[in-house]
Amino acid sequence: MISLHCTKKLLAKLPLSEDGRLRSRKPSLSVVRDPASNPLSSWHANLLLLQRRQCVLFVHDTTRFPVFVPTLKKADFAELDWFFQDGLMNSLLKVGAEDHHMEAAEKLLAPLACDNDCNRSAQGTLNQMGQELGYMLEYDNASVTELAPYRTSAWLAERPCSIKGQGYVWPVREMLEILEKSNLQEKGNCDE
Repeated sequence: MISLHCTKKLLAKLPLSEDGRLRSRKPSLSVVRDPASNPLSSWHANLLLLQRRQCVLFVHDTTRFPVFVPTLKKADFAELDWFFQDGLMNSLLKVGAEDHHMEAAEKLLAPLACDNDCNRSAQGTLNQMGQELGYMLEYDNASVTELAPYRTSAWLAERPCSIKGQGYVWPVREMLEILEKSNLQEKGNCDE
């Protein structure tokens, strides 16, 4: 499982079962993993209203790597697992992830388990990135419907973010480092 800590606005939109899982019509192709042992677990997400369109912004707690999913309709919220996985994998491609990074990410993907626990530092990053998106749309006189979601995620990931108590991190570097370590650990386990 991947823990997804949602804002109240987003949680109200999600069709969840009692255990916090999405009631999706599509079967999940990913393997269920223990969130504590999954380095891709623990994300925060917020519902953004940009130009009257519902968008979701995800931020990984450890790396601050963002995944932006624009213009969702009501029925799309049940398929948030798929939108998240698609957005993460394609955003990784946009930031220059290599094949071994992609393979590691694919193996770490799991269904989302949603709750409303929060980390104020991660929520601060979510708010800052949401404001940057709004400013960019206004400054460029662009439409949110014309944004390329994967390129937008990569754009947000290519700037430093602060983490309380740790200083500043570069989301792209941090995410690729986590995937690199995961890949090396798996190879070490296979060699034994």
